[in-house]
Amino acid sequence: MILIKNGTIYPITKSPFKGDILIENGQIKKIGENIEEKGAEVIDATSKYVFPGFIDAHSHIGVFEEGVGEFYYQDGNEYSNPLTPHVRALDAFYPGDKAIKRALSGGVTTVMVVPGSANPIGGQGFILKFKSDIVDEMVIRQPAGLKMAFGENPKRVYGSQNKTPMTRLGVTAVIREYFTKVKDYMRRRQEDPKTPIDFTLEIGVKVLKKEIPARCHAHRADDIVTAIRIAEEFNFDLVIEHATEGYKIADFLKKKKIPVVLGPLFGFRTKLELTDMTYEAIKIINEKGILAALMCDHPVIHLEHANIQAATALRYGAKEEDLLKMLTINPAKILKIDDRVGSIEEGKDADIVIWNTHPFNFKARAEKVFIEGKLVYSD
Repeated sequence: MILIKNGTIYPITKSPFKGDILIENGQIKKIGENIEEKGAEVIDATSKYVFPGFIDAHSHIGVFEEGVGEFYYQDGNEYSNPLTPHVRALDAFYPGDKAIKRALSGGVTTVMVVPGSANPIGGQGFILKFKSDIVDEMVIRQPAGLKMAFGENPKRVYGSQNKTPMTRLGVTAVIREYFTKVKDYMRRRQEDPKTPIDFTLEIGVKVLKKEIPARCHAHRADDIVTAIRIAEEFNFDLVIEHATEGYKIADFLKKKKIPVVLGPLFGFRTKLELTDMTYEAIKIINEKGILAALMCDHPVIHLEHANIQAATALRYGAKEEDLLKMLTINPAKILKIDDRVGSIEEGKDADIVIWNTHPFNFKARAEKVFIEGKLVYSD
């Protein structure tokens, strides 16, 4: 057992308070003031700030490895075909990526790793915790979503090869054709169970059965609307990833009840789709009551700086409470793991970070990071 004493605790779902947390068997057993427990290892958190581990719901850590040089062929995109739904980020994840330790140093404990956005349908993402050097021991859920991409990225990749899809017309057409084939495959399998299994279509079945959502890369407002149009046409759940211009159609997103994973916002406008990128999007999206998380899109923004990206939004009118939720309980809800993580509550996993000061202070350091009650990082 571990007893964290006298810290300033931010439960996220309740107001901050000064008190204690008792951890037992990897879970939060008790939260309160003046907790005593014989035999527990006591950690004095006086003058420290205690938060749940941060969660990034869209990351490429471990598949776009750090420090390997420009000529290393990264494993995040299977460029060979615009439709690669059967590939899995899990099979390419490298637990030795040096960025993982630095992510822990920034208080990040849980991520969803997805393939890149080269293909209209790019493959399967999975959710993990940074608690082992064996990827299979890290996994929370696999598959956790099917990565899809609209807009400029697939256009650029396949336009350079002079083949479909070279336009937004083509990107949407190949996605629509794929799900039409999935529906026909489901019909044939139901009529004749001996129909051979097709792994490229099986993951599409999970999407159409709403067992997993589509995770749709879309920056521009029109691409966001197109992704929603396709989802409604085939009746599947989706999450909008990046949503750079989502603020322009916030009322539409609210009406459709579409969750978004915003970002990254702390950086250079590297392409046409980012021309109207603004930090004010965070304030607008939250004021509309849209379920929203904040991503680093690692390695675009290093995961260790998740707190800094969020803190910068304070300059643009965002509320501290909203920003903290975007790093914790909101991504947990989007990933449907909020019964385990995203807040400090009794019965949840003991994924807890002790900071030397508030994480939105640029001098903040994560001094101790626990995942399921195990110390995984110490400053």
